[in-house]
Amino acid sequence: MPDVRPAAVAGMFYPHERSDLEHSVRALVDDAARRIDPHVPVPKALVLPHAGYVYSGSTAALGYALLARARDRVRRVVLLGPTHRVAVDGLALPESEAFSTPLGLVPVEPVDAETRAALPQLVDSAVTHAAEHSLEVHLPFLQVVLDGPTVLPLAVGRTHPDQVADVLDTFWGGTETVVVVSSDLSHYLPYDVAARIDRATVEQILQLDGPLEPEQACGAAPVNGLLVAALRHGLLPRLLGMCSSGDTAGDRRRVVGYAAIGFDESARA
Repeated sequence: MPDVRPAAVAGMFYPHERSDLEHSVRALVDDAARRIDPHVPVPKALVLPHAGYVYSGSTAALGYALLARARDRVRRVVLLGPTHRVAVDGLALPESEAFSTPLGLVPVEPVDAETRAALPQLVDSAVTHAAEHSLEVHLPFLQVVLDGPTVLPLAVGRTHPDQVADVLDTFWGGTETVVVVSSDLSHYLPYDVAARIDRATVEQILQLDGPLEPEQACGAAPVNGLLVAALRHGLLPRLLGMCSSGDTAGDRRRVVGYAAIGFDESARA
């Protein structure tokens, strides 16, 4: 049996029962597919939110509706997210061979010794991943829209954007590989204030103008690394949609912001 990292937030951030979870994800993706221009290309990379599905699932689904169009070719997802509970230096691997969700197991991409030696910012930390939701909430979407991909799950802690970009360069691959960066935007501001601040943050991302500060995005560290990699690889970002918890299921006095942003290889300058 493989060493499995069990689901930590099933029943909290998303449904615990398999049938309910699959129905929820499919409904979110189907609705998003109706809202996305059919001519928008499948992105090489995405920035997507990681709150509970009732809050940010409709925004995350905008990205996954695009990935569903590449179901027959995407075989690997490099998944990066911030750490919320356990701090770490570098980019933490989970020390497991698979992640579990109510939809089954997601195989973890192995990293060989030579690659690890070339990227000392890669570290092993099962404890960092154990209760972390920023990566886990994306897995059911990936299980539904893709056909059994492997995932390289990286919990990004204290590190320089260039170090994150170097890791992305190593695993960049071709059309079989997609990068997903997990990040929400501002936290617990009044609705109108958050809308203004988040719009400025999104514009900064669309201009590839890093680095972001942690108060702009809880996933600032992995987003900043993606911005460097996007410049290196000639990607151009595209806003797919944005909202806040005040637009979905939350109190407008204190909201969390969300955006879905795709980075297109086919739109190189």
